[in-house]
Amino acid sequence: MPELPEVETTVRGLARILDGRRIERIETRRADLRRAFPPDLVQALTGALVTGLSRRAKYGLIHTDRGRALVFHLGMSGRWRIDPDALGTHDHLVLETASHRLALNDARRFGSVDLVDEGELASWPAFAALGPEPLGEGLTPSVLRVATAGRKPAIKLLLLDQRVVAGLGNIYVCEALWRAGIDPRKAGGRVTGPQLARLVPAIRAVLEESIADGGSTLRDFARPDGELGYFATRFDVYGREGAACRREDGGIIRRVVQGGRSTWFCPKCQR
Repeated sequence: MPELPEVETTVRGLARILDGRRIERIETRRADLRRAFPPDLVQALTGALVTGLSRRAKYGLIHTDRGRALVFHLGMSGRWRIDPDALGTHDHLVLETASHRLALNDARRFGSVDLVDEGELASWPAFAALGPEPLGEGLTPSVLRVATAGRKPAIKLLLLDQRVVAGLGNIYVCEALWRAGIDPRKAGGRVTGPQLARLVPAIRAVLEESIADGGSTLRDFARPDGELGYFATRFDVYGREGAACRREDGGIIRRVVQGGRSTWFCPKCQR
């Protein structure tokens, strides 16, 4: 599933093409993805001027002068294609400006597209309960301390809870916990203040580095320009079961299952 860096990379790529441009044509090439396209999508946004693009958690937002935002989620396999030579079977939504054609491609159709009034974005059900953005000023060690205080679930599982931090996924939680030297199995309420003080900058650093690398292409994801992200070549723990810890402390990367998801960590340096 595309995670936060992949969505951020997508939004930045689309911004270069869409920001300040007028949507001249919209085509829905099937009735739905995970759920139906908004029935008034074509009417509402044909002729609309794109006033900006943004991201909230793992959602991308295309803002317009109509007071409504197109909110998309890439699901398991979604990606936007810029100026494809031809439209394919899995290109389900097409946006055209005077100079470019964009196609939302989603082979598994687990993605979604919604129209939301700008004034209702904060209270929109998918956004209302989200925690702070990990790259924003709202995520601090003290905020994490409040969110984890007295909690028995493992810190790994709490960080994956979108109500605690918005947009964090499995890859980047594993990587951030390794950088901060925290055992992912440790109860959230037992993570110390100094550990949380290391964790917040570790989360930011791993996300920013992945964004700079264009994300982590594991299966289907590609940037809108067709290029593949290459942060996966620099994973410290994710997918490295049995390999030596990069800290050269003699530790061997282990894999355990938490909440139905694989977790990779070094039992020697993560405490």
